[in-house]
Amino acid sequence: MLTWPQTLSVAVIVLMMATFIWGRFRYDLVAALSLLAALAVGVVPLDKAFSGFSDDIVIIVGSALLVSAGVARSGIMELAIQRFAPNLSSVRAQLALLVIVVALLSAFVKNIGALAIMIPIAFQFARRSGASPSVFLMPMAFAALLGGLMTQIGTSPNIVVSRLREEITGESFTMFDFTPVGLSLTAVGMAFLVLFYWILPDRTRRDASVHHALDIKNYVAEAKVTDGSAVAGKTVGDLLKIAAGEAVIASIIRDGGLRITPFPDAVLRSGDRLIIEGDPQALDRLVAQAKLNITGDRTLSSADRAAEIMAIEAVIGEGSSLLGWSAQDLLLYHRFNINLLAVSRRGERLDRDPGTIVFRLGDVILLQGNQADLPDFLREFHLLPLAERPLLIGSARRGAVPVAILVAAMGTTALGLLPVPVAFFAAAVAMLLFRVVPLREAYGAVDGPILVMLAALIPVSDSLRTTGATDVLAAVLADVAAGLPAYGALALILVTAMAVTPFLNNAATVLVMAPIAAGFASGLGFRPEAFLMAVAIGAGCDFLTPIGHQCNTLVMGPGGYRFSDYPRLGLPLSVIVVLAAVPLLMLVWPVR
Repeated sequence: MLTWPQTLSVAVIVLMMATFIWGRFRYDLVAALSLLAALAVGVVPLDKAFSGFSDDIVIIVGSALLVSAGVARSGIMELAIQRFAPNLSSVRAQLALLVIVVALLSAFVKNIGALAIMIPIAFQFARRSGASPSVFLMPMAFAALLGGLMTQIGTSPNIVVSRLREEITGESFTMFDFTPVGLSLTAVGMAFLVLFYWILPDRTRRDASVHHALDIKNYVAEAKVTDGSAVAGKTVGDLLKIAAGEAVIASIIRDGGLRITPFPDAVLRSGDRLIIEGDPQALDRLVAQAKLNITGDRTLSSADRAAEIMAIEAVIGEGSSLLGWSAQDLLLYHRFNINLLAVSRRGERLDRDPGTIVFRLGDVILLQGNQADLPDFLREFHLLPLAERPLLIGSARRGAVPVAILVAAMGTTALGLLPVPVAFFAAAVAMLLFRVVPLREAYGAVDGPILVMLAALIPVSDSLRTTGATDVLAAVLADVAAGLPAYGALALILVTAMAVTPFLNNAATVLVMAPIAAGFASGLGFRPEAFLMAVAIGAGCDFLTPIGHQCNTLVMGPGGYRFSDYPRLGLPLSVIVVLAAVPLLMLVWPVR
């Protein structure tokens, strides 16, 4: 029988889950209201109200988001796609590659790190196939959880249950004791994700509507082929392969102003100036991967070494001093320390050097300059800045630096030198220190609403433990399981661990459930290994909520998911895992 505090704790959580599923309010507001309700009824002490903000999970998720943004900015992922999967355009094939790589990585490194590596590639695939990133991100998160089941170090529940087995039997699980069952479940789960990803609705980020409204496709820019360019001595066709159909070469200008038609077999020479048309992201990928020079010899100067170079889009408004002039006429770079990177004109295709284009009312121009100088320039020339969105074109790229930072973070955690939150927090700081992610974009990358939701829900979920509700559940579970056959008891343990882990963290679920499982297995004359494995699998397979595991939380913001999207894909996957795991456990780990 539940006590009054236990009843209140359960009631708050049931109401919270119902409100999440309803979807009327944003998830961070629901979490904040749930915390206030828990404080009001007394199941969360006042001095523990904000303990969630110091929890390791908040640090891990926020740091991983920033690290992932750094990897995305580096351009390394685009190069990897171009080299290893240049023609992969089918959504199902792209998803298969992503979930396989994430799952295999998660078997040997922290699944949050494996997921952080692959998120930028998912966005690249989404752009290539025209699909929403939400098609890829949740299946990837679930694949990361499945991959962690394959080895002892793959996920925290496996490590904890190994230690508990040693305490109970004197012998711990070894590194690959988890592999037969874990690999089988991962294969079955990945097959489901690849075949039935369409169950998920297409989603976009809640803050993406303005960016989509500014989806300008026909910028024209000039880029120069240098001695160090990857396409020097190669053909226009080779350059267009890098563009993957998202940018076109409008013209080639040689020394002396000679214009060459950009036929696919035309050979590019050092010194050629290319007139390229496309959206800013496509232009950036082409310039970065082909190692073209988009600013020529126009290196921006600044009295403040800490000033950041940025690109901004602006519309030439009525009364602007730029009307009727070109950038060359105005000596834009020499007089104002501003680079004109690209120009877009509605209803007209521009095919000449942007510096020679005479500006008209309504032209959209892409400018590069120091963060401190650009606002004054916009104001002086009556230019209307468009809503800010991340633009990488013309920005400094740090190459392999962000990947090296991420590998170092995962390496130190794998070797046990640093705990995961410390390693990833250090990696996030390193991304800022080495200017991989500009300071102005740092707080946008960490996705504040997700962190607020996590921090608010941690003390609410923990109230189940502090009020003793989990102990009551454990006693009821032990009574019910005692009257079931071995396969029924295994299924019950597995399902209960899946249901409990969103409200406790997965390691805490093992600590609560494993002694119960081992106790009644011993009382019924069963060997404990299959039951301990069932607890580890259930605790490692939270597919029903965004709050039970940091991988699920990590993709919620970038994928634009709602709370109710998780059970839509996760519930059938959970059923498949249970149906496959029970016979596999009894086969690999006989109960008698």
